[in-house]
Amino acid sequence: MASIVHSVKLANGVTLEYVEQGDPSGIAVLLLHGVTDSWHSFEPVLLDIPPSIHAFAVTQRGHGDASRPPTGYRYADFSADVAAFMDVTGLESAVLVGHSMGRAIAQRFAIDHPQRTLGLVLMGAFAGEAENPIIVEVEDVVSKLTDPIDPGFVREFQVSTLAQPVPPAFLETIVRESLKVPARIWRAAFVGLREDDVATELGKIEVPTLVVTGDRDGFASLDEVEVRTRAIPGARLAVYHGAGHGFHWEEPARFAADLTTFAETLGGPG
Repeated sequence: MASIVHSVKLANGVTLEYVEQGDPSGIAVLLLHGVTDSWHSFEPVLLDIPPSIHAFAVTQRGHGDASRPPTGYRYADFSADVAAFMDVTGLESAVLVGHSMGRAIAQRFAIDHPQRTLGLVLMGAFAGEAENPIIVEVEDVVSKLTDPIDPGFVREFQVSTLAQPVPPAFLETIVRESLKVPARIWRAAFVGLREDDVATELGKIEVPTLVVTGDRDGFASLDEVEVRTRAIPGARLAVYHGAGHGFHWEEPARFAADLTTFAETLGGPG
């Protein structure tokens, strides 16, 4: 059954889109996508999340069919949107699940709003964005992008996140969603990835944390991810062997099961 897409206007004037599923009395889980993606990034995962989980997959500002303000694409801005989204949807607290850029936003939110964060699931948690040579290289390419963006570039970018094949129809959806993002937001988002490095603040995270990575993630070595995981008090690392940066696209059922198990250990509705 197709997901029903909702639209919500936040107090700051930004309009986001999201899909929602599961028991409203269940533990709330917010799914935050990576750069240039949308709620569709979690579409395969949602199929395997049980109805006991109250799941929200959000399209963040500048992405998909959300509004595109002229400024405000740093982690603090996205984090403020998460808080405003929780306010308008009546969520006192939630488990935050973030992929890549979404992972950094989830970390920022947990540091700034620990009382509203039940736990964190950090996906594709490459360390040291400011010095990550791949991010620097991609940002250099992105800095030269103009509209309309070349579909071939977008496809190459998304395929580069994979180590295993994904259904062709799903890949087409991901490429189509990325093509909705204008060049100025690609540029702004990648500046944030490089400059808003939260690596020095990881010790401030006080909530239960699960870090998930693929050992064939082209954006970070397993050694780097292990360093990041050790910096977060009590964090646990799960490694998907043979999987890439987009491991939740490659192995959605496995990730849904791991996410569900983690969330259910935290208990309590949002």
